[in-house]
Order: sequence, then structure tokens, then C-alpha cells
Amino acid sequence: MTETQREPVPRVDTSERDTALAFLRFARHCLIKKTEGLDDEQLRRVLVPSGTSLLGLVQHVTDGERWWFGHHVAGEPQWADVDFSMEVPPDRSTAEVFAAFDEAVAASETIMAGVQDLDTPLAVLVDGEQLSVRWVLAHKTSEIARHAGHADILRELIDGVTGR
Repeated sequence: MTETQREPVPRVDTSERDTALAFLRFARHCLIKKTEGLDDEQLRRVLVPSGTSLLGLVQHVTDGERWWFGHHVAGEPQWADVDFSMEVPPDRSTAEVFAAFDEAVAASETIMAGVQDLDTPLAVLVDGEQLSVRWVLAHKTSEIARHAGHADILRELIDGVTGR
């Protein structure tokens, strides 16, 4: 099968921070790319027993952006209690889900622009443990990449489109 969405991984190697952020951005891009060109029904279509849909993955990753960067890195209390659900309510529009994702990513980017040293301790402990921004960056990149893989499989099941 031809990979119709294949792109090269980032070649950024100027610093640990720059490289890590480039791979985080690439993982986000790969997830969103899996939704391009699909209609509302296709984005909401559940094809696996867990109930996961492409739109649900975007909603879930949005909550992760807010929880990890907003709450843990920046200490913003409004993100202390997010849902993480992959079930998109029928009355929540596709446009709302994508707008929330864009807003959360922009906020995360702003937060990370203010963090130059990845050794910076998190504003909020993780399960009582003091971790660094480096840890959140690695965790979020791996989590989004994993979900982009889920999205790749769902997209292939919907219309046969493949590739990272």
C-alpha cells in the first residue's frame, strides 16, 4: 500500500529544547493530518470496541495539552480538572473540537516560549513527585505520537489513507 501522507521527521538538531519541541510539533501535526478531508460523520465514526474516534482523539489530546502544559508546567488552576474523554458529545461541533485544540496548542506554545531551561521544575507536582519540564515535554511527545498512531489506523479503516 502506498503511503499517501508520508512526511519526513524533523531535522532540527540545534539544541535539546529545539529538537524536543520540533518533535512535539511534528506529533501534533501528524495527529491533525489524519483528520484532513474527512466529513463530520467520518471524524466521529467509531471503528474499535474502545469507542475511539478521530475527533475523540483530538478532544483527548486537547485536554492533555491543558493538563500537562497549562496545569503542571504553568500552574494554571483552571486546568486542574479536565475530562480526558474520547467521547465527543453529539451537541459539540467538530469546529468547536478543532478550535479548542488550536487554542490549547497555542497556549502550550506560549508557555514553552517562557521556559528556556528544560530542568525547570514543574509548578504542580505529578503524583507527589517533583518532575521537570523536560519530563512533560518527553511525555507529551510520546503520548501524542501514540495517539497519532491510533489515528493512522482509524484513518486507514475509514478511507485507506496511510502514512505519518
